[in-house]
Amino acid sequence: MPRSRVTLRDVAALAGVSHQTVSRVINGYERVNPETRSRVEQAIQQLGYRRNEVARSMARGRTHLLACFSPNLIDFTFASMIEGAEQYARQQGYFLLSASAPDEQTFACLVEELVDSRRADGLIVFNPFSDGRHSLAPRNAPLVYAGVHTPADGVDTVSLDDWLAGYAAAYHLLNLGHHQIACLTGPLLEDCSRERLDGFHTALAEAGVNADPVCTREGDWTVESGYRAMQALLDIGCSFSAVCAQNDRMAIGAIHALRQAGYTVPQDVSVIGFDDIPLAAFLEPPLTTMHQDPFEIGQAAARLLIGRVEQPGTPVQHVLLPAELVVRGSTAPTADNCRLNILG
Repeated sequence: MPRSRVTLRDVAALAGVSHQTVSRVINGYERVNPETRSRVEQAIQQLGYRRNEVARSMARGRTHLLACFSPNLIDFTFASMIEGAEQYARQQGYFLLSASAPDEQTFACLVEELVDSRRADGLIVFNPFSDGRHSLAPRNAPLVYAGVHTPADGVDTVSLDDWLAGYAAAYHLLNLGHHQIACLTGPLLEDCSRERLDGFHTALAEAGVNADPVCTREGDWTVESGYRAMQALLDIGCSFSAVCAQNDRMAIGAIHALRQAGYTVPQDVSVIGFDDIPLAAFLEPPLTTMHQDPFEIGQAAARLLIGRVEQPGTPVQHVLLPAELVVRGSTAPTADNCRLNILG
């Protein structure tokens, strides 16, 4: 049988003192008889007593435990965000508990078990608008949204500057001479998808290029959805010389569909993705992409949350982090090498 946890009262019984005296010794109070202090310390050593830091923190109104809920724990972007948040939290003396909440019901249960019960001091939510989970988020506890632009009352947010990233991706293709550009979006329910699409359309409009809505298809971030979306565009005869996919996995699926249809990347069609996942540089051809740093986003989310826990009255912050264009072999100039002077 495993031995049960040694309690403060066990120490008191062995030392022949009250549990209040043991507490005074543990917490370093000076006004304790030296002989009594010695007996208590011997009892602690003999029993192997370790004080319960979680219970002690809760008694003081704080657990130093943060919760982090993500749609899943295996996606590269989410996993990197969690790693960044966990590292920053640990450096600040906090533990981060991450959990997968693939649907609203799971999310609501996790909120009740960890946040409403005050087991956690605060909560980071990734992609709160992927469904209705934002309406289930706690309003009586420190809260940070990661990967979202829509300001919520009293909620700190951190995300990639998706509008500027979408603009820069389109700008790159336009400068290579592409006038007809297909776009594969993520779920348009999500902020980042809409922001990237808006930036993309703005760049085209500034260049005097009309965006063909028929050549825009919505995916779900998976390789399969990129593959299916590209097949659909090819089936309807959509005319394009470049593709802007809103993440690298959909870009990979699109490239596979193009190759199956007999097209070569980038000779026939240029393709750009988003995220710069580790695999992107090792594809054939290597994928041009908009690099984001999810680890930094996670760190920023933890920094905002700890700040909110420790200083509840500080102004709400909305942090945008930049993306960086990484040019590789999947994009190339058009045959006539026509470059648009977008800036005039």
